[in-house]
Amino acid sequence: MTEQVTEQEVLLAKRIISAAERHDVPALKVALKEGSANVQDPTATVATSPLHAAIAACGKAEDGKEADENAIQTVNILLENGAIWNDLNKEDETPGCIALRLGQQKIYDLMVEAGVRAELLFAKMQALGLGTSAIEVEEEEEDETAEEQPAAKKQKVSEEEAQAVTEEPVDPRVLDDVSLDNKAYIKSQLRYKPGILLDESDNAVMMDWETEIMQRHAETLIPKKGLRTMNVGHGMGIVDTAILTHDPSEHHIVEAHPQVHQRLRETGWYDKPNVHIHEGRWQDVLPKLIEQGVVLDAIYYDTFAEDYAALKEFFAEYVIQLLAKDGKFGWYNGLGADRQICYDVYTKVSEIDLYEAGFDTTWEDIKVPAGLHGSKEWEGTRRPYWTIDVYRLPVNTFMK
Repeated sequence: MTEQVTEQEVLLAKRIISAAERHDVPALKVALKEGSANVQDPTATVATSPLHAAIAACGKAEDGKEADENAIQTVNILLENGAIWNDLNKEDETPGCIALRLGQQKIYDLMVEAGVRAELLFAKMQALGLGTSAIEVEEEEEDETAEEQPAAKKQKVSEEEAQAVTEEPVDPRVLDDVSLDNKAYIKSQLRYKPGILLDESDNAVMMDWETEIMQRHAETLIPKKGLRTMNVGHGMGIVDTAILTHDPSEHHIVEAHPQVHQRLRETGWYDKPNVHIHEGRWQDVLPKLIEQGVVLDAIYYDTFAEDYAALKEFFAEYVIQLLAKDGKFGWYNGLGADRQICYDVYTKVSEIDLYEAGFDTTWEDIKVPAGLHGSKEWEGTRRPYWTIDVYRLPVNTFMK
């Protein structure tokens, strides 16, 4: 049940939101000594946070309403007092989304910087065991008035497995959407359809509109024939097909899903010259390749149902051991691609983490097909995984 909100708390929320909306810095500082930067006015017709209100009040930049110093200071004060950079309002917009829509570039840049700081801090907290999983975060953000979740179901295991391990409860959201957990995805049923690969929760794993992007990845990673290459995550085989056009001396494919293994057999990949298929999760396969002394000139990464932490582990722990000193590493840069500010934040976060791991990163902008967002491409899928106009293609090399 929701807690009763006192009249005093409502008045304080109104004060904070009003001061933020007016860009009244002195009044905002006073009000924040008593209340939170994330309050909402429960009596308002459209609920909004102080940060949303402050940015919306800037108006459209093209109308001559470029954010002034008071507006910028207001946003900074709210962020310094714990305002959430990716908080959503009733219109499904983050504060950064509003700044982008209004053309307020200075404010938008502030929000991107805030997002980068927050995500780097969150990652450090997770590394210290102080963070929460993405699923737990979603659970905490659910409406407090929602009905209690049903008891978690048990995973099905064989008799042999039952003797070895105790069954653990599975989060009900994973049962509904296998893309939330890589191991659940690997156990799920896939569907290959013309131009698309779907998981059993109707998430698009891969689509043929990505072909140009994959081909360009192959071009940037493999500048000449006879190189030693690897791709992690076969899917529809788009990037592997592109890589083979560059005549590598050896090409390794790491793939975890049994149905994709079947597809690889049906389409003759196991019989292709110089191609080596490794069945299993990369977390299990790559340590063995390192033990065998495998060295590669080009590595590409495009898995499904794994988060940014997995990508970071991949390049910080394994690429640095497998890649030749003059080799190149790339990955499918789709992190946060359903929202521009999330995409921009994770592009910067990844560049910082790559730098700390010893990589220089260059970016190439590629226009995605016009009209992709909101098009019929996504019919029959759970949700679009791409809604922005430009793909930022990364190429990573070891620092000289």
